[in-house]
Amino acid sequence: MKPSTREWVDKAEADFATAGRELRVRRQPNFDAACFHAQQCAEKYLKARLVEADISFPKTHDLEALLDLILPHEPLWEVFRPKLNDLTSFAVTFRYPGECATR
Repeated sequence: MKPSTREWVDKAEADFATAGRELRVRRQPNFDAACFHAQQCAEKYLKARLVEADISFPKTHDLEALLDLILPHEPLWEVFRPKLNDLTSFAVTFRYPGECATR
């Protein structure tokens, strides 16, 4: 694994851990943060795979756009499209007033 890929993976795993901790909190869990970190985790894993494949990518939170870039190397990942579509909105939807995530 390339060192830059490892950095993306480490960041993804940190986001996964943060989302998991928020989901386990008994008092005042922050579901908005859990959703944000879940999206960030998926985004960083996709970017890690792109880096490993030497595929450049734009600055984006659009998980489907990132998936489209990696599909030539990982065609079986197409099955993740519906869930990635759902997660994409978590990058911003719950970060600002007006919307709140629930369990």
